Parts: sequence; structure tokens; C-alpha cells
Amino acid sequence: MKWWLMLLPAAVAGPLFEDVTRPAGLDSVIVSGGARKNYVLEVNGSGVCWLDFDRDGWLDLYLVNGASLAELQGKAKRTAVNHLYRNNRNGTFTDVTAKAGVEGRGWGFGCVAADYDGDGAVDLLVTNFGPNVLYRNRGDGTFEDATAKAGVAGGTVWHAGAAFGDYDGDGDLDLFVPGYLDFDAVKPEFKTCEYKGLTVHACGPLGYRGAPDALYRNRGDGTFEDVTEAAGVADKPLYFGFQAVFEDFDNDGRPDLFVGNDSNPNYLYRNRGNGTFEEVGAAAGVAFSADGKEMSSMGVAVADYDGDGWMDIFVTTFSDDNYILFHNDGKGLFSDVSYEAGVGEATVPFLGWGALFFDQDNDGLPDLFCANGHVYPEVDGGKADAGRRETYRQPLQLFRNRGGGRFEEDRAARALGNHPARGAAAGDFDNDGRVDVAVSMMDARPVLLRNTAAGGNWLRVKLAGAGPNTAAVGARVRVTAGGRTQMAAVRAGESYLSSNDPRLHFGLGQASAAEVEVEVRWPSGKLQKVAAKANREIEIREVR
Repeated sequence: MKWWLMLLPAAVAGPLFEDVTRPAGLDSVIVSGGARKNYVLEVNGSGVCWLDFDRDGWLDLYLVNGASLAELQGKAKRTAVNHLYRNNRNGTFTDVTAKAGVEGRGWGFGCVAADYDGDGAVDLLVTNFGPNVLYRNRGDGTFEDATAKAGVAGGTVWHAGAAFGDYDGDGDLDLFVPGYLDFDAVKPEFKTCEYKGLTVHACGPLGYRGAPDALYRNRGDGTFEDVTEAAGVADKPLYFGFQAVFEDFDNDGRPDLFVGNDSNPNYLYRNRGNGTFEEVGAAAGVAFSADGKEMSSMGVAVADYDGDGWMDIFVTTFSDDNYILFHNDGKGLFSDVSYEAGVGEATVPFLGWGALFFDQDNDGLPDLFCANGHVYPEVDGGKADAGRRETYRQPLQLFRNRGGGRFEEDRAARALGNHPARGAAAGDFDNDGRVDVAVSMMDARPVLLRNTAAGGNWLRVKLAGAGPNTAAVGARVRVTAGGRTQMAAVRAGESYLSSNDPRLHFGLGQASAAEVEVEVRWPSGKLQKVAAKANREIEIREVR
């Protein structure tokens, strides 16, 4: 058994987060249509991905950019590009987009980072309004456009939050891409609708036709096969798909698939283990909220927040609908516990997008972060409703996990100001043992939040798979320290149009270093155990 240790400093006292966007050198503006937001295409924003593209042990950052209708119509040259920022390992980043060859094209929405070809270098998929782009990492600091060869362009569909996972257990990463809605960018229909007495223009998605989802099976030779129909995940009602997540929700060792849909029932596809899925969303209790309503399920976060050994699901929703926490009860059933868990009432006034579970204070309990922002600029001129006034820019929210299945909002996060936030991704970019957050904004610079909060001990686990799935996407890690066992899984694609740090972070509280035991269940089903000390990163390589 081989494992490596990288010694890192323990967390130290400090405030909740520090906005380090400008000193870090993140100066690009994320564009999403015009300022007035006349069309639904202009209001959904874009995502952000953490990835170590140059394999130096430090997270780099990729930001997806939009465009304008004039650019899509061929009336103007595209000026905004996607941005790849290389981590300088001193708290700053350098824009290497042009050198790396990942500028993107068209109107970008989401990104997901994963090593799809098994060569050990993380690749990058960008989902667009129109054909996707798959960038293959050459391993020399540059990427090549492998979309045509791979066969994952997907046509003219409006693509949303994709996810990679090995659904068929053959060792290669497969790809699922939700479709959002059918929008005519060449001759867009100018609509008006009513929202709380206001006339607004970015109407949708209701009133539009949805767009199809797609599942691509990795053939293992750099190409993919569209198996959407054969695998049983064809989106026949054409729901408005936002974000997909592969995860083993029933603990049978096979990745299932959750798809958050906007203003439609969510999908939960149970993996049958024979290359096909069964849709069980309504029967499992995740298709609707507790009161039977369809949700605007924008962001999706997954974690075992209460330590019972089952993965739970959190989704962000539209304003006046509380965000939903689905507790995994086991036996294929979930319960909406939003209000009893403490995340219901506090989220009603807001409109949520990116959603993240991570242990912000290293106490051993995963906390919950929400990126919020309205879709209608017109609300800034609206009247107060029930004693409050909605705003286009909204605060970020952090809910602290108090144990016992309860969360409590730490309103210090609101002091970071109001934002037009969209995608969000969690990752320890400065390798100090505290999880940081990058948030994509609408028509503004992104926000990089450095975690400077006081906290306990910690452990970060980096996995190296033995086969083509080099980052071990789908693997589960259990860490036992101080009598408490935590579980986390490696995923590629989550939150809203985004990808988190593939390394797994565990807060250990005040547990002593001698008490840490790590167990890995690899995607192959093999179990591997190691002992570890606190306040460092360990790399565990799969034993063949």
C-alpha cells in the first residue's frame, strides 16, 4: 500500500471569509446578455470550476462566460471569452486562457472538470447554448478541442449543468448533459409577464418548450456513444433541466443520477446495474416539495450532512419558495426536512443558484452555502411585499451545521454584500486547510472568498485511481476521528453549472492526530484502509 503525505499548516483564527478577488488578480467580467434582461437566455448566468490542470498540487480556476444576442445572431464579434486562471501558489492567479487554448465559443453556461480519457490530466467540458466544447488536456499546459472526435457536441440544444460518472462500471467516465429550453436566438420572441405587480421581460421557462437531456457512454477510446434512449434516461416530457449529479443514493455500489429541473418535477434515476436506469423521483420523494409543488431546482448539493451513512440532497429554488433539503431515509425514500432542519424559513425571500456542502469551520459537520440573486432587474423598483423588499442583488448565505440534523444561518456571510450570484464552487485554493469559495456573478467580476474562520483540525484526501478513472470519481471515503465517522464522495459536476475541488476535505474538530482512520471504497468496490495524521493532505493510490 502506497500513500503520500503533504504537510500543511493547521487552521488559525480569523473572520468568516475575506473577499480576495482583486488581490488574487481575478479581473474578468462575466457577461450575460444585456443589462435590461429582456429574454430568459440572459438571466441564468454561468458556472465556475476548480481543477488542477497543470498537476502542481494547487487548484486553478475556470470561469465560463456568456455573450450577447447580437453575437449569437452574427451581428457582432464575440468579445467575452471564458477564462482559465493558473494558481501562482502565493494567493494570486495568472490568466493563461489564450496560451492554454480554452477561450470557448458561442454563449457558455456550465463547466465540469474530469479526466475522461484516463491519461492522468484533467480535461474540461464546457456546456453552451448550442454545441458543447470538450477540451482534452495535452499535459503540457495546453488543451485541444476534442469535441468532434468525442461526439459530445450535442447539437443546438441549450445545455446546462453536466456531470461525469461511471454509470456502467466499466472504469471509464460517462457524461450526462441536461437540456434546458428551446429558445430561438435568431428571432427571439419579446415577451412581457407580471411578477408581483411589476411588468418584467425575462419570462420563462413556462411558455417555452423544453430541451432534451443526453447520456453519453464512454467507449474508452476517446469517443462517446449516445445511449440516452437505451439507458432509460430520455427526457420525454422535455423538462427544463438545470443540474445533474451522479451519486449512489441507495448504497448499492452503483451511481444513480439526480436531475434538478426548473418548474418541473425533478428526476431521480435509479441505476439497475445492467446499463439502464429506472426513474423513481416521485416514488422516492424528491420530485416535489413536501407540499406537492414543482420547484425551480437551480442548484444541487449532495452530502451526508447528518452522518447516518446515506447521501442527502439540497436544492435551491425561486423566491417565495423555500430551498429544499431532502433527507435520505434509506430504502429508496427521502423526506423534505427543510423547516425542521432550519433551512426553510431563512431562504424564502431569496432566489438561489449555486449550492455547496462543506465544513467551513472544520468542526466535523458539513455546513451549507447558498449563492443568491434575482432574475428580474425590475424588482429593485418594486414595492415592499409583506414587510420586505426584494432586490436584484442578494446576500450570500451560510448555514452552520449544529449537529442532530439542524442548521442555523450564520448571518455574518450577509456582511459580504449583495450580489447577482450564479454558479459557485468550493475548493482550498491556498492549501491552508480551509475550504474557500468561488462565485460567478452576472455582468460583474467573480468573487473569490478566502476562508479565514477559526476552526479545528482537518484532513484532505486526494485519490488516485488505478484505471482510466484516475481521479476516482464515484469513490467514497470514510474518515473516523474522535469517535465520529464522516463520509464524502468524489464527484464531477454539482452545485449550479460548476465543479468543486475533487479532493475530499474533512474537518476533524479537536480530535487528536492519532485517532484518524481513513477507509476508501473505490468505484470498483475494493476497500482500502490507511492511518493518517491531522492537518495535512494525504494521497491514496488504488491498489490494483
